[in-house]
Parts: sequence; structure tokens; C-alpha cells
Amino acid sequence: MEVMSDILRAIRVVGSVYFCSQVEAPWTKTFQDLDYASFHMIRRGACWANIDGQIEKLEAGDLIFLGPGQNHELSSLSPVNGKPDLNDTTLLLCGSFSFSRAATTPLMDVFPRMTIVRDKDFANHPWLRSTFDQLSAEYMSQGPGSELIVNKLTEIILVELIRINFGREQSSPFLDALNDKRISRALQLLHDNPELSWTLESVASQIGMSRAAFANRFSSLVGQPMFGYLTNLRMQKAQELLRESLLPIYEVAEQVGYESERAFTLTFKKYSGTTPKRFRAQ
Repeated sequence: MEVMSDILRAIRVVGSVYFCSQVEAPWTKTFQDLDYASFHMIRRGACWANIDGQIEKLEAGDLIFLGPGQNHELSSLSPVNGKPDLNDTTLLLCGSFSFSRAATTPLMDVFPRMTIVRDKDFANHPWLRSTFDQLSAEYMSQGPGSELIVNKLTEIILVELIRINFGREQSSPFLDALNDKRISRALQLLHDNPELSWTLESVASQIGMSRAAFANRFSSLVGQPMFGYLTNLRMQKAQELLRESLLPIYEVAEQVGYESERAFTLTFKKYSGTTPKRFRAQ
């Protein structure tokens, strides 16, 4: 869906691998106070994962993804009585995803605190398995250009994990919004032309709903009123233009739907914590 692709671009993912090595039992790795999302793939062997008291056994071929700030621990030692310590030599591939979240996006709230893709599940995603194979090989080779390739592959992996997560059975208002024919169409209109002077009436008329019914359904499914969503979208577009173009501030304002540079600056500062000029300089 084009809306999801647009939101993914706005997240501005930076991916990297920080560990790919063999560990001998007994071993423990603790991850705390993180400001990024994490993933760990068990290339060989097995380990216990402790995610705030939730215990999971990870075996060869399993992948675990943890949302931003999620504390966790991996270990060969059993975290609870009655479960055995693991003596296998284990090969871990560990990486991270950091996100630019100066402007909020509802997609990040779709992810649960933890997603596990088991080895058997990769049969339905052979391309993802081969990407991890290439990622591991590139990281271990440390050849010319390896760092760039590793970072790009991790970003691709996140997109694929989001697609897998979208296909799983779960309850999420924003997923419902993307699957709702009329609200999805409304989102597409806003993403295609955020600079237009949209009103509840103009959007509602294009998707065949009354103003009141549209306003209620949009807020219910998306999690915020249409104008709040549109303002966030405009601020994301403005940030992209300020980063990637040399357009004067007044032209950036016009391209995201503001006739007044002053009104744009006030709104931008409210959402980004700084002025457009300072944002560009930083």
C-alpha cells in the first residue's frame, strides 16, 4: 500500500549490525536502557531470552525483534527453575534499528514489544532468510563497502519484518484503518496531496461519506482527528524538504500547505521543538 510506503520513508530508519560472533557456554548478554530497536538471530546453537520476565527459548534459525527501549537478556543459563542450562556453542547475529521520530507516525505503534519469527516460519519468507545469510557474510568479511551494504540490508530487513507483522492476526486500529476501504482512500488522498486545503467535507465527499460519519470513523481507526494526522504529515514532509532541498523557507511552507511563513514556523516549532531554519542548520 502506498500509504504504508510513505510512512516508512518518514520513519527514516538507520540500521546496523554490532555483533556477529560465536559464544561458548556459560554466557549472558544484557541489553538495557536502549533508545533503539534490536534484533537477534540465532545462526547456530540456542539460548534463553528474558524479556521483562517473559521467557522464550530461541533455537537455530529463530529471529527475535524487540521494539525501541525494550530491555532484554540473552543467556545460555536458565532464567527460571525447572528449565535446563544450554551447553551449545552459539553463533549470534545482533543488530539495531534507530528511527527519526521528530514527527510522530502511527506505524511505530503497530509493533508489539516483541516479535519472534521461528525457523519454520522462514519457509514462507525465503527471501528474508537469504538476506540474513548475506548480512552475516558481509559483516564477517569486513571487505570494502561492507559497512554500507550491512546497513542497507538491515533497513530492508525492518521493512520485511513490518510486512510480516502486518500479515499476522492482531488487533490494531491503524491496521484496521489501512484495511478499511474508505478510510484507506482518505489516507491516500492526504498523503498524495498534503499541501491542499483539505476539509472534513472535501475528503468525506470524495470517499462517499457524510462529514460526521467520516470524522468519527477516521478518529476511531487512525487514533487521532483528521487535522491532527494531516498536520503531522505536513511536518514530516517539511522536514524532508528542509533536509534534502535548498528551497527557501517560504517555499517549503507553500509546498506543505501553509500560505503564511509565520504560521508554518509556529506550527513547525510546536511539533519539532525548533524553528525550520535551525532544523535545517542542525
